[in-house]
Amino acid sequence: MSLPPEKASELKQLIHQQLSKMDVHGRIREILAETIREELAPDQQQLSTEDLIKALRRRGIIDDVMKELNFVTDNVDQDLPSSPKQPVGFTDKQSTLLKKTNIDPTRRYLYLQVLGGKAFLEHLQEPEPLPGQACSTFTLCLHFRNQRFRSKPVPCACEPDFHDGFLLEVHRENLGDGTRMADSTTMLSISDPVHMVLIKTDIFAETTLVASYFLEWRSVLGSENGVTNLTVELMGVGTESKVSVGILNIKLEMYPPLNQTLSQEVVNTQLALERQKTAEKERLFLVYAKQWWREYLQIRPSHNSRLVKIFAQDENGINRPVCSYVRPLRAGRLLDTPRQAARFVNVLGYERAPVIGGGGKQEQWCTLLAFLCRNKGDCEDHANLLCSLLLGYGLEAFVCVGTKAKGVPHAWVMTCGTDGTITFWESLTGHRYLHKPTNPDEPSAAEQPKPLYPYRTIGCVFNHQMFLGNCQPSDSVESCVFDLNDESKWKPMSEEAIKSVCAPGATTSLPPFPPLCASTIDASVTSNEIEMQLRLLVSEHRKDLGLTTVWEDQLSYLLSPALASYEFERTTSISAGNEEFQDAIRRAVPDGHTFKGFPIHFVYRNARRAFATCLRSPFCEEIICCRGDQVRLAVRVRVFTYPESACAVWIMFACKYRSVL
Repeated sequence: MSLPPEKASELKQLIHQQLSKMDVHGRIREILAETIREELAPDQQQLSTEDLIKALRRRGIIDDVMKELNFVTDNVDQDLPSSPKQPVGFTDKQSTLLKKTNIDPTRRYLYLQVLGGKAFLEHLQEPEPLPGQACSTFTLCLHFRNQRFRSKPVPCACEPDFHDGFLLEVHRENLGDGTRMADSTTMLSISDPVHMVLIKTDIFAETTLVASYFLEWRSVLGSENGVTNLTVELMGVGTESKVSVGILNIKLEMYPPLNQTLSQEVVNTQLALERQKTAEKERLFLVYAKQWWREYLQIRPSHNSRLVKIFAQDENGINRPVCSYVRPLRAGRLLDTPRQAARFVNVLGYERAPVIGGGGKQEQWCTLLAFLCRNKGDCEDHANLLCSLLLGYGLEAFVCVGTKAKGVPHAWVMTCGTDGTITFWESLTGHRYLHKPTNPDEPSAAEQPKPLYPYRTIGCVFNHQMFLGNCQPSDSVESCVFDLNDESKWKPMSEEAIKSVCAPGATTSLPPFPPLCASTIDASVTSNEIEMQLRLLVSEHRKDLGLTTVWEDQLSYLLSPALASYEFERTTSISAGNEEFQDAIRRAVPDGHTFKGFPIHFVYRNARRAFATCLRSPFCEEIICCRGDQVRLAVRVRVFTYPESACAVWIMFACKYRSVL
């Protein structure tokens, strides 16, 4: 079989790259030197090619190379619409096998290809990573009509090598039936954008939100053959929302191909009409909000200093009504109870919005997709997600905006029971607090116990349908009465006004809520990996102190029930199984020996970072650096996985030793 010259040179280049990656040349040089040294007589100066090939075959080098070279010849799905044929390439053994996608011929699909990026100028000076070297990566996350996708991570560069295709189903939610496929006109009425979020992950697995972009895909309905190429400029987030971070080349293609395409003029007219309708609804809501605020200030001038937040800026710097950040969200089978949902939200990382330079807190309420993809966010992001999940479980839930100690602004969640019980949920810790109002005028008020919750003042509460401003004489949480139907205590906004801009599909500028994704983390494998890394770190640390390390596997295993019990208690507030754990430890520790244990909890999987934190605790350091007679050490790690690959990592260090007086 003959190849064209350009294909032959491409194939040679690929083979050369793979051989360089495996360092085959270096291994050949070693074997050549060894063969000359061992097999050549002093008077014989030449070694034939056959002799060298025999030596390479004997040492398994040729077999290794053939195993590593896996020719990909079937990596293009024949069912995909006129995809450009991929060149023959090589894949590593670790790489995911390419699977064919089952395509329902009665459904409409949008095939979105990302064909590279350019002008990511922040990474202009970044050197090309060497094979096997850890480097920062970009990952592109997509959400479209209840479907979520994630690209393969690519090294951060000025021109990142994105080459991914995503098959998005358009024909959903009763838009046509099995016998009638959605046509161009029907699809033109689907205003859902493709939400694209770009995440940067550094070598320590820390994530940063780089860009959040809403792609208007309907231009493809008016393009010839139902295929169009777009250049998408991504803008930064927060304070950098007006600064370009890079450009993506995107190709959109309808499948099956459209029988009849619309004229570009019709598409543009539809988009312009939608923008006009949205702008008018938002203008009317703004007029109403200003009027409501004037009325609220007339009740009491001091209301001006209360935290009554009607609008909040998202990651793109766009002001949106706070009610649009909350919506009933069902977790399917990923979370079983409201308390488990609270635990899930709690293990998502907490990070305040980054601010350049000094000054106050930078405000940034993230869209749900940006928060979930980054796996961390501010207290408002946590509170919005928890409120949405609790609403999904059928509870009457609200986000509360107020302050903690020292006047620090804060957001938390409140649920109202049918019997009038008010429960506060702290989304950052998973703690729940019952609220009982105190009357400051009563003489017994001084004797009443101090509330356990950390909240000091409350300015407003809201969910997806209601917004209420606190108009009680005092905004102190302790004395606040949460009878939300009493308009002398809580000034409501018109539910119709809120619905006009916050109901699903009310405006085209409203980001759709994505579904939650199951965890991709294998809890057992990850637990083992972290445990092995910690054992190594402890051994090295003790070696530096001149101490030997003897591990006791049985003692390590006995720590498992305690870790499971701690996580169960965090989720349910119920303690269980402690008696069995204590009994097992008593049996495992002989008379005259001392046992010490130290549990600690993290929401990240970086063993080195966790170990450094543990050493800062004098109790933990005492165990790790334990000196004495017959010292035996143990460590147990248990990773509990949650949706969105969030996880709770419990670690317990323990030691037992003979007590010498």
